[in-house]
Amino acid sequence: MSFSQAIRTVFSKYFTLSGRAGKAEFWWFVLLWFVVDAVLSFLRSRDDGALLTTILGLVAIFLIIPFITVTVRRLHDTGRSGWWWWLHFIPLIGTIVLVIFCVGESQGPNKYGPGPEPAIAA
Repeated sequence: MSFSQAIRTVFSKYFTLSGRAGKAEFWWFVLLWFVVDAVLSFLRSRDDGALLTTILGLVAIFLIIPFITVTVRRLHDTGRSGWWWWLHFIPLIGTIVLVIFCVGESQGPNKYGPGPEPAIAA
């Protein structure tokens, strides 16, 4: 899955908690989040203006919902319940555990549905 396909998929499933998200879809979105946040934070640090702070806050609000939903779908892809997302609120350890879960391999068809990415023929 390419970067643009992954971002389109995440935003087309903006409020969708059901189903599964493959590694590419999840990690491309995480990359988008970090790049946007880094650019806006850099601009804000050079200006200290209220406008950029407001823009940064609005972008964070706009991206947090798809971040939560793609993370829940990624957990589903690894065979875990989306409730594991709440680990994120345990400082440091919870985030590390979630990253380990999200790095994990996709399962074949599981109770959350068929795999998100087509199987590659050998």
